[in-house]
Amino acid sequence: MDDARVVIRDVLMRDGLQNLTEFIPTELKIELFRMIAASGVPEIEFTSFVSPKAVPQFSDAAEVARAVMAIAPPGVRPAALVPNLKGAQLALASGVRQLEFVVSVSESHNLSNVRRTRAESVDELRKILALREAHPDLTVRVGMATVFGCPFEGKISPAVVLGFAGQLYDLGIRGISLSDTIGSGNPREVREVSRLCAAELPDAIFSVHLHNTRGLGPANAYAAFESGIRVFDGAIGGLGGCPFAPGARGNIATEDLVYLFEGMGVATGIRMEALLEIARHLQGKHPAVRCSSSMLEVGPPRALGAVAGAAGEQKWSG
Repeated sequence: MDDARVVIRDVLMRDGLQNLTEFIPTELKIELFRMIAASGVPEIEFTSFVSPKAVPQFSDAAEVARAVMAIAPPGVRPAALVPNLKGAQLALASGVRQLEFVVSVSESHNLSNVRRTRAESVDELRKILALREAHPDLTVRVGMATVFGCPFEGKISPAVVLGFAGQLYDLGIRGISLSDTIGSGNPREVREVSRLCAAELPDAIFSVHLHNTRGLGPANAYAAFESGIRVFDGAIGGLGGCPFAPGARGNIATEDLVYLFEGMGVATGIRMEALLEIARHLQGKHPAVRCSSSMLEVGPPRALGAVAGAAGEQKWSG
């Protein structure tokens, strides 16, 4: 376990945009990818291959994917979310080789989100994994939604979460995201579930996908870090939310995560000012976008002056 570095994935282009009612032009999405990639973010979840009727924002997923795969610089991993086999096939046809499959721990939310039972989603996952015979470079991570609470069923037992993670592990999945879909989790719950999963499945790489609905996002991220989690999802500007989960609001902002970890001497490799510029750029290009990150609103504490991050490269100025 590396206590001196974390990996922050940015999901602005997928989770951050999916709730917007106004369509973000394809050209702007591609421009956002260029800017995020240049900021030092190592992995960018840039679109979702879902039905355009369900989420019109991603009706251009294939076009964006082809452009992204052509311009992605070395060291940056583009990823796309897929809810089913058809989405995976479309992503592969567009050149994407890193997929994020989503399934809810809660049966009710899975039915609302992807119109399938959990068992049906697991069957779809098996079919997607079979695609590796023709595409040996295919990587599949699984995002487990509603781990810390469901809008329909309430709190989820840690034992249920672990049992479902074990099913995924038995299928060969080693990258698993623990998602607080509606932002109902608290640090004690995040710490308990993260430690339980890591202890029982030690060779799996667990990450957390946290929403800041009730202001506990940074505290939950720190609790996950204390429990051994080293991979975190964030969305620049704090944008996002699940359109099929009542009450879901924005993700924890990538810039707030960078501030949290760099301030503790934990390197992220991401340039803060670049993240803030991306948020400002998106708001300027598309006035309907309303960012909510603390760093964008108030910036770093002026009393700190210039602060060097753990990597010796991060500089913040007040």
